[in-house]
Amino acid sequence: MKNVEWGEYKYKSIFNKIVQGRRLKKDDQISGLIPFVMAGTTNAGIVNYVSNPVANFPKNSITVDIFGNVFYRDYDFGAGDDTGVYWNDERSYSKSAMLFFAISMQKSLFGKFSFGTKLRSSQSWDFKMKLPVKNGEIDFPFMESFIAELEAERLAELEAYLLATGLKDTTLTTEEENALKAFENVAWQSFNVVDIFKVSNTRNILSRDIVENSGATPYLCASSENNAVSSYIAFDEKQLDKGNCVFIGGKTFVVTYQENDFYSNDSHNLVLYVKNKTAEKSKKTQLCLVTCINKSLKHQYSWGDSISNRKIQTDKVLLPTKNHHTDYALMETLISAIQKLVIKDVVSYTDKKIEDTKSVIARY
Repeated sequence: MKNVEWGEYKYKSIFNKIVQGRRLKKDDQISGLIPFVMAGTTNAGIVNYVSNPVANFPKNSITVDIFGNVFYRDYDFGAGDDTGVYWNDERSYSKSAMLFFAISMQKSLFGKFSFGTKLRSSQSWDFKMKLPVKNGEIDFPFMESFIAELEAERLAELEAYLLATGLKDTTLTTEEENALKAFENVAWQSFNVVDIFKVSNTRNILSRDIVENSGATPYLCASSENNAVSSYIAFDEKQLDKGNCVFIGGKTFVVTYQENDFYSNDSHNLVLYVKNKTAEKSKKTQLCLVTCINKSLKHQYSWGDSISNRKIQTDKVLLPTKNHHTDYALMETLISAIQKLVIKDVVSYTDKKIEDTKSVIARY
């Protein structure tokens, strides 16, 4: 990278189409198969799948929302009026080239837009991005090889993780197959949350008092992104909350499992420690409990009527049972089976992509 020659290119010299999406209110969205994109980074901005006759933007496009978040799209999609779409219908760029464009655009836009200063795509025709050049022309071969090598590096890390965690084995056991087949016939029963969990409020460490990325301990907020972890910090260990628990963002009702000890940004957040000793030792069981709590209580709470330690004392959670007792064993088996089904696609994707990426790198 140090020896690469760089040139500046206006967006309009790369794309001949820069179009703002069309507004589609949530209440007007009809369920369907078209990904509908709006401003934000969660799920790459996909907020719903619709069948509305929205502008169906083409795959191999780049979206930029009003806050400057950039994503490459390799599928057809619709977009809201807070998102601009960039593509070229006269020149067919490769996926690798478009990914490189997206990276360069993100770097050029970083930090320039916020709630107070929002980006409209019509403003961006003369914005500039930096691209590699050779003999006065955009160096597309370099871009192809760079993206391929970047993919290879990430895939190698994923492959190593799958092997180290034993997730490469995606064959369902007989017990897991039976649990999936029998799921529709599972008996469910309501339990008082406080009969299943010991509930308490977290400690309270304000964001102004921390130094972001100063350590290795999770600092939690009430966000659904990154499992509620906003940063990793070093701080007074007396302020730690114990992990191996269910964490609820008090104001947003975001429910997550926290494996490690952590710091919390707000004393309105709740921690739930399962009382059953067998369930306490199982991460998979607690992940199932997270889902059960979310499904059982989410409809009750909102930003204006948030959960609290007082309110949860009378709340109930619906759990799978056997002979009228909570079936923690089934919970663990179900999560194990679901994990294997999900990871199976990841393993297949990884194996195929590794071979494809090797072929691309070999060409350059």
